[in-house]
Amino acid sequence: MSYFRTSQPEAAVFHTRHASTKWQRNQNTVAFVPKASIGPVTHTVLVALLITVLGLIYLSQVTKTSTFGYTLQSQTEQMAALTVQRQDLEVENARLQALTKVKDSSVAKAMTAPVSTDIATN
Repeated sequence: MSYFRTSQPEAAVFHTRHASTKWQRNQNTVAFVPKASIGPVTHTVLVALLITVLGLIYLSQVTKTSTFGYTLQSQTEQMAALTVQRQDLEVENARLQALTKVKDSSVAKAMTAPVSTDIATN
């Protein structure tokens, strides 16, 4: 790593605030100069790699979305089947309750058994 001092003198740190050539508070007095720099080919490869990684992340997100769509579709079909089954059970429950109510009604209790059950013929 290479460092070099800026051209401003250290004694000028606390002098006038408005002079642009003087050091001010919180001002860096040393600057870093990197020795290595990337070339245009390396830069292009890094950009292509970054685009590839972002594309893979995007594809994984899209795949997750379609997977959730398939799951939602199967659960919707299951819910429709259960709704039909529930309606069938409600109808059967109403039928069974109706038979019980008719059997326990006062009209049914007042009925008598028939004396003869012969078939009427013409």
